[in-house]
Amino acid sequence: MRDRRALLSVPLLLACACGAAPRSSPTPAPSPAAGPRVVMPSGAVYSVEVARTPEETSQGLMYRESLPPRTGMIFLFSDSSPHHFWMKNTMIPLDIIWMDGGGKVLFVSANTPPCRSDPCPTYGPDAAAPVVLEISAGAAAAEGVRVGSTLNLSDIR
Repeated sequence: MRDRRALLSVPLLLACACGAAPRSSPTPAPSPAAGPRVVMPSGAVYSVEVARTPEETSQGLMYRESLPPRTGMIFLFSDSSPHHFWMKNTMIPLDIIWMDGGGKVLFVSANTPPCRSDPCPTYGPDAAAPVVLEISAGAAAAEGVRVGSTLNLSDIR
């Protein structure tokens, strides 16, 4: 069992909820034709929303009832701390992919389930990973994403 004091000493930036008030309507998914993209090992291109601010990071994909094919959300962190995510107020299962700044995959939480009761578990490596991608559950395996593979991040910074 993990020491809770250690968990408290590490800043936890939680993508799916940080006690943020729900929005009246979810943010629409990006158009596949334009904007930030992630190219998977399979060659598939995913259009992604970019979460940069604390508000965007805390909202994440909360309250979405679906995620269109080949879309997702990417989180960019400026520090080198570990970033654990939870699934509170997230309605759909997700694949969560932690990467280094060059897109090299460091950790994958596949088929991460929504949190149905408190306390919600957290997911992620205890190592620094400044980039995190959330996509539909099952998509990482289908696109050949695994630890050690590299995703091409385009128009994201």
